[in-house]
Amino acid sequence: MSQRESEARDQSIVRKTVNDLRLDAGGNPERYFIPAYQRGYRWAPLQVGQLLEDILEFTKRVDPQQDEYYCLQPLVLKRRAEGGFEVVDGQQRLTTLLLVLRYFNKRMKEEFRLPLFKVDYETRPGLLDFLDDPTDDRAGQNIDFFHLKQAIDAIETWFSNKQSIVEKIKDALLNETEVIWYEVSETENPVDVFTRLNVGKIPLTNDELIRALFLKRRRGDKSEAESQQLRIAYEWDYFEKSLQADAFWYFVTNRRGERQNRIGILFETLADAEGIPSEFRSDPYSVFFVFSRKLSTPGATREAEWLKIKELFQLLQEWFSDRVLFHMVGYLLNEGMSISEVHNLYDGCLKSAFERRLRERIFYMATRKEWKDGSSEQEIRERVAEKLEEVDYDSRLRVMSMLLLFNLATLLQDSRSNLRFQFDSYKRENWNIEHIRSVVTDKPGVPDRRSKWLEPCLGYFETTGTEPELRSRIRAFLDLPFKERARSETFDPLYDAVLTAFNESADEVADNSIANLALLDEHTNKSYGNAVFAIKRQRILELDRAGIYVPLCTRNVFLKCYSTNIDNLMFWSKEDRENYLTAITDTLADFFSRRAGGAA
Repeated sequence: MSQRESEARDQSIVRKTVNDLRLDAGGNPERYFIPAYQRGYRWAPLQVGQLLEDILEFTKRVDPQQDEYYCLQPLVLKRRAEGGFEVVDGQQRLTTLLLVLRYFNKRMKEEFRLPLFKVDYETRPGLLDFLDDPTDDRAGQNIDFFHLKQAIDAIETWFSNKQSIVEKIKDALLNETEVIWYEVSETENPVDVFTRLNVGKIPLTNDELIRALFLKRRRGDKSEAESQQLRIAYEWDYFEKSLQADAFWYFVTNRRGERQNRIGILFETLADAEGIPSEFRSDPYSVFFVFSRKLSTPGATREAEWLKIKELFQLLQEWFSDRVLFHMVGYLLNEGMSISEVHNLYDGCLKSAFERRLRERIFYMATRKEWKDGSSEQEIRERVAEKLEEVDYDSRLRVMSMLLLFNLATLLQDSRSNLRFQFDSYKRENWNIEHIRSVVTDKPGVPDRRSKWLEPCLGYFETTGTEPELRSRIRAFLDLPFKERARSETFDPLYDAVLTAFNESADEVADNSIANLALLDEHTNKSYGNAVFAIKRQRILELDRAGIYVPLCTRNVFLKCYSTNIDNLMFWSKEDRENYLTAITDTLADFFSRRAGGAA
């Protein structure tokens, strides 16, 4: 850097108090412009509270008479020809400061309120109106308003028990809190500065940096450039909002916990499909570097690259909307196949051909055998039956995969149905495989577990008005002291009597085959432990009546829909298990046979 450049830079860096940020040289409210290439407001209540706590701690310094200041992170700006400043970096802090100052003003009569600076978001023209009336309904209009409303609520909550020191904190914020004010030169490109400042910072993600690339201003027809910029910004928000719907998000990915910036999956998918250069693969910003290189290639245009993103999003929406593709693509993605791999199967073919390819891939995932053209329905059924015999409770992931496919294939059996599998519930919660008829040899050992096992049995007998003598024995056991309930000679005879009442036996060999397994969420599974079939059935039906998601096939099992003999709905017999296994085999064989016949 030359001496002239160094001196110019030194002159552009100054310290300013928050009070200095409010007004311009003419005494009018200063205007700060947040360009479209930046992300929206994303500070969480925790970050807002931390800022206020830091200022509060500063007010408790040992010697208030000392010339001390609490310094915030730098504010990087570029002066605009039309007046005001473009915020290159620091807009999260700047917006939060505005929210706090507006809180102070709200407490004052109008004539005593301070004139405040204004923040304009290029893609959020209604921001100031929203801040004047930040209702919950309006907060739901877009993701930025949602986070702003959360911050406003966090500020009010934080001050709720500090009313006696509000003025002290206000004075510290206005007059003793500073920012490092850094103005970039007129010749510097703000997008390039923004990128240099933020690459490597944890808060910014690949897609937020990519946003800067796509919304970067360009030379040429100003009106055309602005029109394209706003269109991309609008479509960006639409894609993000669509992916915020959990039903859509958990259809396309297995990633849990991501609440912001879900649009990144589109960029990751395209980068993966086109190949990430080896020099970028280990870098956390590899996807950003891929798009940065693509857009800097001679002849490349933002319009063409953005069109690829748009077409991918529209294709995912098309798969999501189509009930057949929703279940087949959803299964493959759940099993670890990437979107780009599914896209390669699609390759622009007709829907019927795409469905056949999907079934072939699903067949391989389910049976670990390549599809053979010309296979008869009987050959397909034999292969499915062979695979079902191989899996059991110990091969948990393979059983879950087969049971998931059984549920999806069942849903697709009738084209008139509009039921869908809830991938969002399945992926957000911890799901497991559950014994339909419990492993009765797993007898509860400690007194509390024994009581917990007996209580729902007592409730069932009371509800049905059956087993009066056994009810009296259970009540007597539950009233015993801890030490007495711990005695095996006290509990074991009662345990055997209860199992006999439910037509189960402690001597029965545990059945860990898929014929005795069903999908169930972990919370429900643990809630009834090693209960007998009748208790499990009662619990499943209660969940179903309450509108809590229970997979269709799990519900059917406990309703005994697969059983040819339903003389007693409260027991799960060997015959029931055989009927259930036949239903799984027939359903999966029918699903794959549609490929053999070329049906859609």
